[in-house]
Amino acid sequence: MLSKEDTELLCRVGPSTATGNLIREYWLPVLMSSELPEPDGPPERVRLLGENLVAFRDSRGTVGLLAHACAHRGASLFFGRNEEGGLRCVYHGWKYDVSGRCVDMPNEPPESNFKDKIRATAYPCRERGGVVWTYMGSRTSPPPLPDLEPNLLPDGEYQVGKVLRECNWLQGLEGEIDTSHFGFLHLGKVSPEDAVSKSFDYYTVKDRAPRYAAVDTDFGTSYGAYRPAEEDTYYWRVAHFLFPCFTMIPPGALGRQILVRAWVPIDDEHVMFWTMGKRQARPVDDGGETRTSNTGMQFPGTATGFNYAPNTSDWLGKWRLIQNRENDYLIDRAVQRTSSFTGIDGVHAQDQAITESMGPIADRTIEHLGSSDAMVVRTRLRLLNAVRALRDHGTTPPGLEKPEAYQIRSGSVVLPRDADWVEATKELSKAL
Repeated sequence: MLSKEDTELLCRVGPSTATGNLIREYWLPVLMSSELPEPDGPPERVRLLGENLVAFRDSRGTVGLLAHACAHRGASLFFGRNEEGGLRCVYHGWKYDVSGRCVDMPNEPPESNFKDKIRATAYPCRERGGVVWTYMGSRTSPPPLPDLEPNLLPDGEYQVGKVLRECNWLQGLEGEIDTSHFGFLHLGKVSPEDAVSKSFDYYTVKDRAPRYAAVDTDFGTSYGAYRPAEEDTYYWRVAHFLFPCFTMIPPGALGRQILVRAWVPIDDEHVMFWTMGKRQARPVDDGGETRTSNTGMQFPGTATGFNYAPNTSDWLGKWRLIQNRENDYLIDRAVQRTSSFTGIDGVHAQDQAITESMGPIADRTIEHLGSSDAMVVRTRLRLLNAVRALRDHGTTPPGLEKPEAYQIRSGSVVLPRDADWVEATKELSKAL
């Protein structure tokens, strides 16, 4: 379990916090390109790592990300006019370009050079693969973008999605790297007789207590969760945590899936869950792992199936699901007694209900971790070590200067029982 002090260290991500400073050293997804569809269009409110910001696309199509408070009197630039190469505050007309430079100060005398001394807080942005990335760290020259495979695909071959989750970022991320819950939360009502013989689902529900091996990597941590398949083989689920907040999940055959998730901290008690995947025109061979109503799963890269509540324009007003804490995620107790383990429709809603039920920041001092929590434990230690190394010694965080380290895939595979899982999956796990 984590101590109260370590929980505070890892979960607090606002300005000047140790973990917030670590995460800021990496490029983060902040918006989908489609959220700023046109030059000189309306600005968007963004909260990221506890900061309230405003994003806009200028007249040339370049994205800017500024502190929402005007450097003059603190009026919100959300109400600003996006025009002629900058965002103009409507209070006194001060105008900022995407770099934060004040380019016009019409309420000062024409001969004044005061505007040349003013800069708004601004964070550099880059677009790739339908995602606007931002760098909020301390470097004058940002590190390279991570080579996450779905973010490198040509236009038309990728799909991007987002969902707001009302809990701490680490809480959401840890649910993603806890593979043993799959056989209960999502497949709890599926018996071996219900599954296709010798399929991945069959092996999962036949033995719901996988054994774990977890290792440190250049990009973060990886696990191999294994259980008996046939007499001479094991079924392995291989997946990853990638600094600072990315995950890759194991459904589907290892090497076939091009899918990355991100758990981007909005503030201490909210996280934006991102998916970036290869668009699939039709289902691919997934090794027999079902995508039926038993689990509500969707094929990687296809339509997410999320049912969103209407958007509002406040800091937390977008990408919220209709199924939420206020309506108990539309749990159906009659269905829970008959055809569903949870009575909650859809894998994501099931995950969200459980992680949010722990509270905004889970009390990890009351946990009793077992062998099935090996990946969670290793990832926490990897994060703690990286946070302390940066804070205390200025050590470069893992993977920051190695974008190629992110060229990896996850998935499931059947291996001989005497195989070294790391060596046996090395080639299959490489991104193409």
